[in-house]
Amino acid sequence: SGGQQHVLTALTNALDQGRLHHAYLLSGTRGVGKTTIARILAKSLNCEQGISSHPCGVCDTCREIDQGNFVDLLEIDAASRTKVEDTRELLDNVQYRPARGRFKVYLIDEVHMLSRHSFNALLKTLEEPPPYVKFLLATTDPQKLPITILSRCLQFHLKSLDQSQIAKQLEWVLDQEGQPFEPRALLALAKAADGSMRDALSLTDQALAHGNGSVRLGDVLTMLGTLDHHHLHQLLEAILRQDAPATMAKITEIATLGPDFDQLHAELEALLHRVAMAQLLPASVQEQGADADALLQLAQAMSPEEVQLCYQIVLGGRKDLPWAPDGRTALEMTCC
Repeated sequence: SGGQQHVLTALTNALDQGRLHHAYLLSGTRGVGKTTIARILAKSLNCEQGISSHPCGVCDTCREIDQGNFVDLLEIDAASRTKVEDTRELLDNVQYRPARGRFKVYLIDEVHMLSRHSFNALLKTLEEPPPYVKFLLATTDPQKLPITILSRCLQFHLKSLDQSQIAKQLEWVLDQEGQPFEPRALLALAKAADGSMRDALSLTDQALAHGNGSVRLGDVLTMLGTLDHHHLHQLLEAILRQDAPATMAKITEIATLGPDFDQLHAELEALLHRVAMAQLLPASVQEQGADADALLQLAQAMSPEEVQLCYQIVLGGRKDLPWAPDGRTALEMTCC
């Protein structure tokens, strides 16, 4: 669970010092490691080598938890409404002792979606928990949980991962698998994943299929329907020079690449934002990667007012996109 060090440190200390709470609530957006951390915690609590922040990973219990068939780890997905009866039954059976493990662990995903009856059963158990029961609750929406539940849980908020953390983790995974990759391709995947490690991994799988076993920038950009930075830089430069033939030629070239035009407008917005930041904090640009020099040139070529005006025009163009005859027309009208 790369990037969630603050949560892992707190849980490690609690396990090592034997200060175990009966209910943990992990919140955060999709794909940031909530259920992954919950399963590691279930292993830590039930490992046959003893309660430990470093479960052995090889005993029967650890292996069965990894495979999803450990009898005393009860996973409930509250988002699937069909399971209301099962959930009620599982929570009603909370008084029975674990069959094999040290603790009976309930892992409830998307806990905010439990039915009212299930919430009541959960609350009853949280008020007087048997010593052999632990609850690991995960949610993308903690605001929807009743305060009576929240106040009885130890809460951890998992942060969205930033692009460099995701790219680093992807690099590690691909190194382990022996798959070749281009670092800039990983940054493009990390950006598209929007803070979610799970999305990044599934996009990387797709990229490997596209690239026949390697992750290359060209394949990734084609797959995502996004463009390499230099296309957007050149488009913006042509607009600034008021060079209509060059602007239209660039739009024609971009259109042949079959981009997602909504995404393209969003990338233009992001580029203009980066130009504005380069004007405010020129020193920060060196961390911006391969296109730092081009970014500084744009920052010097435009006045702050021009950047703001262009940003508003692109925003307007993106809002009007659903009413445009087609994406290319929308881009041409945005850029004229």
